[in-house]
Amino acid sequence: MPSSEFVSPHIPYLRRFARALAGSQNVGDVYVQAALEAVIAEPALVSGAKDARIALYKLLLGVWRSVTIDAVSDPRSTGPEAGARRNLEAITPRPRVAFLLRSLEGFGIEQIAQVLDCSVAEAQGLVDTAGREIAEQIRTDVLIIEDEPFIALDLRTLVEDLGHRVVEIARTHKEAVTAIETLRPGLILADIQLADGSSGMDAVNEILGSLEVPVVFITAYPERFLTGDRPEPAFLITKPFLIETVKAVISQALFFDRRSHPPRRMELRA
Repeated sequence: MPSSEFVSPHIPYLRRFARALAGSQNVGDVYVQAALEAVIAEPALVSGAKDARIALYKLLLGVWRSVTIDAVSDPRSTGPEAGARRNLEAITPRPRVAFLLRSLEGFGIEQIAQVLDCSVAEAQGLVDTAGREIAEQIRTDVLIIEDEPFIALDLRTLVEDLGHRVVEIARTHKEAVTAIETLRPGLILADIQLADGSSGMDAVNEILGSLEVPVVFITAYPERFLTGDRPEPAFLITKPFLIETVKAVISQALFFDRRSHPPRRMELRA
């Protein structure tokens, strides 16, 4: 199979990753081009690999480390994107790469370890370090909407491990909405099915009527998220969850400042 068939599907994602690394699409494309030229010169770099995607990202990072190009931030980066760029530049380089591989490109910890040529434990440590460094920049108050005490405790612990503060744990729709009367959290973690049979999604939508805030749903009923009146945008984690996954998604939600709002409703006109 020609090397182009291994490479072509991954090019848009390589360009996205390279832009995040370099701070500019033009400079990022120079790195991507250099990586592709290496593949053309030696196709076995990709065609002989067990996982072509991992091989390409590993190759791109090798080029990025070995070639210095003066980068100027992309002038198209404004608003939240510009803020994310400033936050990204403040993260230590190696944890920054691990964070981007995890949060932007969706690699698992084992895949990150392969890309970075390190152990799984070290890869997890890099992602955790990035999470803590992000929290130092954008430490925030967190509202947890969860009716199961042990899960709520686990969520409180991992949120505080990242350096954030849990300001309230609500068990019902009413408690969650009441909490917002005096609190202004910077993040909401919410279950969908609550203790009294009420809906965490309905509670979040009501809260979002007066407050824009990133939302992460953590639920054993993902089908209710997919078919319900969900906020836009929102993150979804399925129970039972991995602590590392929740930490990564919290960092991602805050870092990229994806504030949620109630779902838009289409108006029918006569």
